[in-house]
Amino acid sequence: MSEQRSKRYEKASEQFVLLWGEMASAWGINKTMAQIHALLYAENEPLDTDTIMNQLHISRGNANMNLRNLVQWQLVNKVHFKGKRKDFYTAEKDVWNIVAVLIDERQQREIAPIQHNLVECLKLFENGEELTEEEKEFKERIENFIEFLEMFDRFTKAMLPYINKKNLKFLKKLVKLAEAHQSLKGEANTVSAND
Repeated sequence: MSEQRSKRYEKASEQFVLLWGEMASAWGINKTMAQIHALLYAENEPLDTDTIMNQLHISRGNANMNLRNLVQWQLVNKVHFKGKRKDFYTAEKDVWNIVAVLIDERQQREIAPIQHNLVECLKLFENGEELTEEEKEFKERIENFIEFLEMFDRFTKAMLPYINKKNLKFLKKLVKLAEAHQSLKGEANTVSAND
């Protein structure tokens, strides 16, 4: 880290690390993991484990476990310097890649298990016995949920490769199109309610 760092930079960095840590639960990761990522994201130069521990006041075990997870998620890279025995780490700096990784990880860790469990739940209706009307309706609601999750999974996998800065113009047009459609839908609902 630079010895010449400004107080403004230090304050912004501290605030960013705290903010990213607070947002961690929304991203589906633990606070320490998010803070380590934020610290590395804010730094221009790679940091070693000791520096990370000192900056965030965390134990070596906590730092190592979370760094391992961040490397596994490809949000952080391990860097080696010739003549130095310590491992250094640097964060992915492209915010588009970061968000794509987080979305994909949440999909795998949260939505996929729900989807699997709903399929298992659906099997309860497949024992060969005649279903009651109530059971048929409930089964259909579960099937609708599974269908939605499958479509969401397909949509995510299809769109994630395109979510990057070079496609920003296209993405803005796509969002405007969706907003216009939503606006028209809202106007149509207002007109029919006034009739």
